[in-house]
Amino acid sequence: MMDLSDVIAAIHERLPELGERIAERIRADVPAYADESLIPFDSLRQSCTANADLVLSHLRRSGAPDPGPARETGRIRAEQGMPLADILHAYRIGFEFVWSEILTQARTRTTVPDAQLVDRSAEIWHLFGLYAEAVAAAHRETTAELAVQRGARRSALVEALFSGVIADRITLWDAARELGLPERGPYAVVAAAADSPGEEPLPGVEASLRHAHLPSAWRLLADQQIGLIAVGAPEAEATGLRILRRAGARVGVSPRFSSLRDTPQALRFARLALAGLPGGGSGVARFDDNPLAMLVAAAPAEATHLMNVVLKPVLDLPGLERTRLLDTLKHWFDAGGSAATTAQRLYVHPNTVRYRLRRVEELTGRSLSDPHTVADLGAALLAARSPAAGRNPATDETTSTA
Repeated sequence: MMDLSDVIAAIHERLPELGERIAERIRADVPAYADESLIPFDSLRQSCTANADLVLSHLRRSGAPDPGPARETGRIRAEQGMPLADILHAYRIGFEFVWSEILTQARTRTTVPDAQLVDRSAEIWHLFGLYAEAVAAAHRETTAELAVQRGARRSALVEALFSGVIADRITLWDAARELGLPERGPYAVVAAAADSPGEEPLPGVEASLRHAHLPSAWRLLADQQIGLIAVGAPEAEATGLRILRRAGARVGVSPRFSSLRDTPQALRFARLALAGLPGGGSGVARFDDNPLAMLVAAAPAEATHLMNVVLKPVLDLPGLERTRLLDTLKHWFDAGGSAATTAQRLYVHPNTVRYRLRRVEELTGRSLSDPHTVADLGAALLAARSPAAGRNPATDETTSTA
């Protein structure tokens, strides 16, 4: 009496043909395997033949299954970028094909007991579960390793752009291509302050920008998260700024620039914009929005000296009076020199504003009708409000508008 082992042995003798037929079926039924440039047919055929050999050999000899080849398949397919779902689909097709072949051949031999078919069907599907698990585990491990490698590579390229160091074998074009950025701008650099080391002040920003069709590349430092964004048209840049504002962080943005070679300088501008952001709360400051504030932030020691030279008599006043005068002066500048608008914003009478401005003129010995004086006071006031220039006298005490 012929048993099922004889049937399996006969099929095993036609292994090359079986492997090719399985490969053809997988290529026809799983679209991901149809790409010859990703997985050449010869490679797929060899893999199918090896796996069929593994299954048939186990069914002939029994014993403990060897998941090693399945793990190797999972590793290779992960390196090729094949989705795990497609790999498992292909594995199921292969096992179904082998078992279908066994059933077809067994039915031509009436001497094969049905009990053997039942027993072996449970065995082959148990084997499929073991191999599928091995494939999946290897695929996940390899994918995680590749993600770490790609992340390290991406981080190194971003660092090279920000530092201006590009290796001889890596051109700016290569870096842009690997980072998913256009070769030419306009670009902008972003610097966001981190509340604690290693914490992202702009979590999920790259995905949000990508969704808005704004490619970007980011680097997390101990105290900042810095990024390079392909901003495109002005309306696209406005979308990017809205995304940055939603994060609720302190953010500085550089001017637009067209060449990646200018990335290091743009990073400096972005950091100056961040340093010039007044107060301690969140906000987005663009370098181009207030160039004078950026100059103040660029030279904190000089800005502090300027503040003391121009505003020292005001700064030496008692806290409440000092705060009133500085706050009035700030609102006057923001209102374009309009006493009426300043009064509305401070909820006081315009004459009160004029009195306070005259008091500033008396204390400093400078006339607010002199353009040079206005420029000096404006720069000094920015220095007083900037954390880059040290203490912020304007916010030492609660502002009073009485």
